[in-house]
Amino acid sequence: MSKASSLLAVAVAIALSGCATLVPASTEVAPAIPAQWPATAATDAASPVAAADIGWRDFFTDPRLQSLIEQSLANNRDLRVAVLNVEKARAQYRIQRADRVPAIAATGQMTRSGGDTPVTEQFSANLGVVEFELDLFGRVRNLSQAALQQYFAQAANRRSAQLSLVAEVANAWLTLGADAEQLRIAQATLATYEDSLRLSEARHQLGGASSLELSQTRTLVETARTDVARFAGQVAQDRNALVLLAGGPVPDTLLPATEVEQVAAVRALPAGVPGEVLLRRPDVMAAEHTLLSANANIGAARAAFFPSISLTGSIGSASSELSGLFDGGTRVWSFMPKLNLPIFQGGKLRANLGVANADRDIALAQYEKAIQSGFREAADALALNDSLDAQLSSQQALVAAAEQAQTLSQARYDAGLDSFLTLLDARRTAYTARKSLVSTQLARQSNQVALYKVLGGGWHERG
Repeated sequence: MSKASSLLAVAVAIALSGCATLVPASTEVAPAIPAQWPATAATDAASPVAAADIGWRDFFTDPRLQSLIEQSLANNRDLRVAVLNVEKARAQYRIQRADRVPAIAATGQMTRSGGDTPVTEQFSANLGVVEFELDLFGRVRNLSQAALQQYFAQAANRRSAQLSLVAEVANAWLTLGADAEQLRIAQATLATYEDSLRLSEARHQLGGASSLELSQTRTLVETARTDVARFAGQVAQDRNALVLLAGGPVPDTLLPATEVEQVAAVRALPAGVPGEVLLRRPDVMAAEHTLLSANANIGAARAAFFPSISLTGSIGSASSELSGLFDGGTRVWSFMPKLNLPIFQGGKLRANLGVANADRDIALAQYEKAIQSGFREAADALALNDSLDAQLSSQQALVAAAEQAQTLSQARYDAGLDSFLTLLDARRTAYTARKSLVSTQLARQSNQVALYKVLGGGWHERG
């Protein structure tokens, strides 16, 4: 083996061997969250399966909603950007990783020179390494590690975007169903009130109804007509929101019926231990990888204070004739190690290290904030779960009582025992109770979706 080949082999061996690292020890994370969730009925539900292991297909059981989620995952533009960001981060990591191995290039050159002397020609062909840095203090390796952690962070961000999209589609679908049900109730009520108004006008002309009774009836009609117009607009907006989330037109066959349907197959989600649950959330995982990337950048910034050695070497052949370029006796080699010793750079290196340290501290604070925010979101959803259960039960009882009161009031009015104003008041109360029930049902379903999301579920296709 030639001297140049030996030197190149030594350089490769050094590069591939273990080298020093100046990355600081992992910083202790202190998010300051309670060890347990606030006590609720939901947290008492025992289950061997964590929410993060329940796939969205297993949670959302309605075939129409499943198809709509599939369409959204395939076509939503925000999710597509998140996927492309992952591909970009992967390519950036590959670029950075390539600096850890020698780049070997082949070159060919022909030189013609002359003047007062005869023209001469020189041909050469070389294979060699150009400016390969020996990673003695881990600078290149740490930059590669930082890029790798950024790739992991983008992958976690993609999963977080998918989780959010699944929840947004489910909520938009439920909202459309609720508003369509509100519109149906308002239209049916308007028809009833218009019939009453015609009767009141006829009775008023015959002197059997007062002007106050007629005005009260007209007030109910206009109130219901206003609600019809309002809910019709909301239904149109809800459909537009679904189209945006789905990334294209939504067939009528995928729309919900005019009622707030039970779409969650799991009634009580297992809350688990806060630390275990939160660390599995994609947004928390992304923050963790960002912190690890910032930590690796500190090692690279520290390594910049130390000398660096780069190697340039080649082996090849040179001849004055192209036909004799690879004949015996034409072999040439070169080896040019270069030492770079930082002496004075106007504080640039220290400033770069200060930036790296600040970035790490920022990433640490963001990581802790992600955990705290996750705890607050989950605790809120768990607490609201019990409250909405109680509200729904009470609202259902209120609707039953209001409808019974309306029926009795109608009978008493027909028998001449109650005034028409009493009947109108009973109708108004029943109408308001029905609308409130739909809103409470929607809030209950939306909170189930939110609870599934904040506990880290939803980005697996299957549990």
